[in-house]
Amino acid sequence: MQQVVEQTEKIDFYSESYQDAYSRINAIVIEGEQEAHENYIQLGEMLPDSKNELIKLSKMESRHKKGFEACGKNLKVSPDMPFAKEFFSGLHKNFQIAAKEDKVVTCLLIQSLIIECFAIAAYNIYIPVADDFARKITEGVVKDEYSHLNFGEEWLKANFEASKAELETANRQNLPIVWQMLNQVADDADVLGMEKEALIEDFMIQYGEALNNIGFTTREIMRLSAYGLATA
Repeated sequence: MQQVVEQTEKIDFYSESYQDAYSRINAIVIEGEQEAHENYIQLGEMLPDSKNELIKLSKMESRHKKGFEACGKNLKVSPDMPFAKEFFSGLHKNFQIAAKEDKVVTCLLIQSLIIECFAIAAYNIYIPVADDFARKITEGVVKDEYSHLNFGEEWLKANFEASKAELETANRQNLPIVWQMLNQVADDADVLGMEKEALIEDFMIQYGEALNNIGFTTREIMRLSAYGLATA
């Protein structure tokens, strides 16, 4: 806790540079929760046996979105939503293409693994440097995100052998987008006190653990997790 206090004391949450960067970071988390809300509704249509659970997850994401909107209002910052929509456009497009082709495995990898692990990593790194209001909101959100990650893990674990080839293909298509996203947000994150290297490390830990829980070997995880990392 002392470290958190020391880190936040160095940050001027109302400086022009902080608020400029925050307008984009805040928009990204708002849009990320909106994307997740919509994606879980679509997954509910694709997985009727799990529809009720997925609808619950979608409602949780909607609540998270409202929480992050409140964080922006608390700092009197207007989120740059056009930037955020463009930021997520690659993963959004790939999810929609997969959904039209009824590729449940690809949709689960994008939403339940990649987006959730990206969110968890970002929230973990943000919490120690957040303002008091945003820290409380984010601490509550990150607990929920682990349950969302768990849904995808459990479904893919139960269907691992049938899903493995599509998972590898979906990973190859989508993980490089994550590294591009991290590069795109690195400067703004740094202004908020979030180091790019820490974001990458935390994401790789979360993603690697998820792949392990599903059934991939350590060697396979190293190969899958690093796909496209050279661009990061």
